[in-house]
Amino acid sequence: GKPIELLEPAILRHKISEPVLLLGLEKFAGLDIRVRASGGGQVAQIYAIRQAIAKAVVAYYQKYVDEESKREIKKILNTYDRSLLVADPRRKEPKKYGGPGARARRS
Repeated sequence: GKPIELLEPAILRHKISEPVLLLGLEKFAGLDIRVRASGGGQVAQIYAIRQAIAKAVVAYYQKYVDEESKREIKKILNTYDRSLLVADPRRKEPKKYGGPGARARRS
């Protein structure tokens, strides 16, 4: 793995730290976070890491702290950007027979 400071592209480096910046360092005080991303491109991996960190904090507060602080964290993250907690379900549609792509057909 790499530390956050070495991630490329540099422009999206602060995207990963968005959950930390939104919630404050005190919410992350007792946490050691390690995330491994594979597949997709660099930008997709950065967004996946960002989402994994946000979801992990919510799960940690649900399991080890109290329900009220979990709700508060979810509310903060959802008001900023819903994609921090909810994945985008869109995927590539598979190619079908009889044409060059998923939807295109011979006429």
